[in-house]
Amino acid sequence: MMIDTIKWIDGAGTAKAMILDQTRLPHDISYIECTDYRQVVDCIKYLAIRGAPAIGIAAAMGIALAADAISAADAMEFSAKLRPAIDALLNSRPTAVNIQWAAERIERLIENNKTMPISALKEMIAKEGVLILNEDIEINKAIGRYGAEFIKDGDTVLTHCNAGALATGGYGTATAPIRMAIEQGKRISVIADETRPILQGARLTAWELMQDNIPVTLIPDNAAGELMRRGEIDLCIVGTDRTVRNGDVANKIGTYSVAVLAKENNIPFYVAAPLSSIDFTLSSGSEIPIEERPSHEVTNVFGRCEIAPKGVAVRNIAFDVTPAKYITLILTEKGAFKPEAIHTLDPKGNK
Repeated sequence: MMIDTIKWIDGAGTAKAMILDQTRLPHDISYIECTDYRQVVDCIKYLAIRGAPAIGIAAAMGIALAADAISAADAMEFSAKLRPAIDALLNSRPTAVNIQWAAERIERLIENNKTMPISALKEMIAKEGVLILNEDIEINKAIGRYGAEFIKDGDTVLTHCNAGALATGGYGTATAPIRMAIEQGKRISVIADETRPILQGARLTAWELMQDNIPVTLIPDNAAGELMRRGEIDLCIVGTDRTVRNGDVANKIGTYSVAVLAKENNIPFYVAAPLSSIDFTLSSGSEIPIEERPSHEVTNVFGRCEIAPKGVAVRNIAFDVTPAKYITLILTEKGAFKPEAIHTLDPKGNK
């Protein structure tokens, strides 16, 4: 029962992107209707939609909404007027590279069709957003096919944060090998880290796996090491918001800790990384911009209950970087690769 994370509606009247409000899960399933790119920016910034592939799709659709509102005489003027929307989307979540990937894809589309009428360009951009959505689902299934090879019947898989269907166009990245292994007839169970401070594991991963009748057990983040020591975890699979040329991976804060614990306990640690999330222009994880978010996410639970003393200093680092040496394999739609070999997938051959 994988629910739509994002939908594009382009019928009579104004085009719109319908975004599942993940801040309200698991208690309420509701959609935010976006008819303006600024609404999409807010959805990304305030985590109504999150997960690297999903926000890439949302950015593409946000650009399509901005394009729809532009009046221009030619492609040059059209691109110039579109620039503020693209910049706003790029600034909404700096760590995930998928927004940049989607924006560059649409910019290439405009450049390659600059002699077309503006009305035709607008239609092409809207179709490109839907194409990115549909492609993402197929990419995730390909990741699942490659990743399922490393999951044995009876295995228990640890996940961190949410890299499931809710973080993508559908099917998920880190959950794709799990889903595929189950479809192959393997008996698989999942342990989901709660993932403080926004609790994506508790609210989202646990919920979506339960919706699909996949056995899942929720644990506090700080219980993972003890379960590994007891031999209750067979492998770890996480997603990524940005992977770079040397195989370093930026993902939700706490991923690095899980990877180090896995290494200490001789447990395989896999990263599911669609090519759209790999930044071949950066040579190491030290170059990845790391987002820091507002303090209230740590001191309050959903803005309803204050759990820390007023005025306490807070560091709310949203992502950490896991060095390549802790990663067993990176799972892509092109196959499974050692981290040190991920640069071979670079279509531009960056050095």
